[in-house]
Amino acid sequence: MTELDDVTLDVLRVFCGPDGGHGNPLGVVREGSLVPGRAQRQALAGRLGYAETVFVDDPERGVLDIYTPTARLPFAGHPCVGTAWLLDVPELVTEAGVVEARQDGEFSWITAAAAWAGGRQLKEYRAERELAALEVPPAGTGWIYAWAWQDEAAGRVRTRGFPGRPRLPRGDGPSGPGAPESTAEDEATGAAAMLLTHHLGRALNITQGSGSQLITAPGPDGTVELGGRVALVASTRL
Repeated sequence: MTELDDVTLDVLRVFCGPDGGHGNPLGVVREGSLVPGRAQRQALAGRLGYAETVFVDDPERGVLDIYTPTARLPFAGHPCVGTAWLLDVPELVTEAGVVEARQDGEFSWITAAAAWAGGRQLKEYRAERELAALEVPPAGTGWIYAWAWQDEAAGRVRTRGFPGRPRLPRGDGPSGPGAPESTAEDEATGAAAMLLTHHLGRALNITQGSGSQLITAPGPDGTVELGGRVALVASTRL
């Protein structure tokens, strides 16, 4: 078995706000071959505690394997946006399918099928104050993406994302600016933003969580383009 002391973890923040703050922490193991088994990867993702951790199986082709602290995912938005920025490749290969990727100024973009973002309930609120007053739903409620218009004419939306799983302890993963804050509420959820964009059929400028920004636009054949700012927080040996 590979010693985790040999593994380097890149910690990113994905969907940073205009001031460079906020964003959802993401762990990326660029040398995925050093953590070869699914059970070992799942254990490491659980130990780190990020909303998602990515293992890169082929950096030149952009082949990814994505995990939450408790499950393996065929596709996820913020891991793809962040890893596309880190690897600077034209496409990513996920279990769900091939994801187009590009860099444009300060934004990293992906294009993927909105259908890959299923399993989340969209719940509209009439005003931002109602959204701000929400409490985290009980575990087992299901994935809820709550949203309200900030400016409907301009396509500006305020959102909060609740994965519906118990709050997990941080564990012994890295601490500091890139450390995970909570697994009970997601700071920035790319897949849910894609689902909302497909549902509304229009481009959106989304503020989620404490100030993360996600930009989206519907594409042909049920695809959605998703973009955001990405920052490297740290590279550390596990």
